[in-house]
Amino acid sequence: MFNNTYEGKRVLITGNTGFKGSWLTVWLLQLGAKVIGYSKDVPTNPSMFKKLNLENKINHVVADVRNFESLSSAFTDYKPDFVFHLAAQSLVKNSYLFPSETMTTNIIGTNNILDCLRLVNHPCTGIIITSDKCYDNLELTRGYNELDALGGKDPYSASKGAAELVFKGFYHSFFKNQALIRVATARAGNVIGGGDWAEDRIIPDCIRAWEKGDKVSIRNPNSTRPWQHVLEPLSGYLRLGQQLSENKNLNGKSFNFGPKAGNNQTVLELIHQISNRYFENEKIQYEIIKQPSFHEAGLLQLDCAKANEDLSWEANLDFNQTANYTSDWYNNYKTRNMIEFTIKQLNNYCKAATETQLSWME
Repeated sequence: MFNNTYEGKRVLITGNTGFKGSWLTVWLLQLGAKVIGYSKDVPTNPSMFKKLNLENKINHVVADVRNFESLSSAFTDYKPDFVFHLAAQSLVKNSYLFPSETMTTNIIGTNNILDCLRLVNHPCTGIIITSDKCYDNLELTRGYNELDALGGKDPYSASKGAAELVFKGFYHSFFKNQALIRVATARAGNVIGGGDWAEDRIIPDCIRAWEKGDKVSIRNPNSTRPWQHVLEPLSGYLRLGQQLSENKNLNGKSFNFGPKAGNNQTVLELIHQISNRYFENEKIQYEIIKQPSFHEAGLLQLDCAKANEDLSWEANLDFNQTANYTSDWYNNYKTRNMIEFTIKQLNNYCKAATETQLSWME
């Protein structure tokens, strides 16, 4: 898998205690990597990171990406072969409540990662994770591609667009004409899956409500999103890291990672699919609440043709599989050994990719 690129390699993950970071940690450990985690805290309670006892399976650094000295020390101490930068303030609502924290974490944090990479004196591949919301959303019916304008009408989106501009400046100034360091950015969104406990995200909100016997509060039941399981973009990030380390022509590029076209479904359709699996076909209760006072992007989908053409990457799961993987994880997390269950889901995902003959499984 991934041409055994990560076996025995030192891989630094910032934001490793979060939802995507925890899944990426599990996958890299299964690939034989030596994982170094870098995160300022465990952002949620419950926490997938804690539930899977990942702290005892990796080298874990507790520090903020905004602290350049701490970050630089981690680079010096561990000399990573690969860096996956996931650390971020990732919630739109919180970006309105705490705009300065959002801007400094997402912009200065990215700047610090790139500055540390600039000073590395050994071969290293850096994947900078931003977001689909880095694009200037004009409510287009087509998918946004990597040549579309960057922007954002809320602090979170603006911070991700700005992080991409910081990346572009660093690439052209420091990484374009040298041999040691290769960098790229990855853009994805509407990620769901077991282990997400963040506030104001649809699936964690559902699970919290259902566990209390409450109705689910929905802001925009008819909003359509291209939902994708967390393993989909992670397979893209890992494929990008592999291909970038092997092909210098990918240096400085950006790539979209999104689901299959049929995964575009409404919020209400997602909740029904999750609940049918979670409750074994019991009828769910929900309530529609007042629209938020802050701006939320409407239609936003990605064109992933570039990832398909340049990386031979494509998504693996359909909408029902995406929802069922997600529901099954939450249905088991209180009673099962969840590191074993998580690895089982990962193996099933990879088995499905093998059967579909997806190139990244090679």
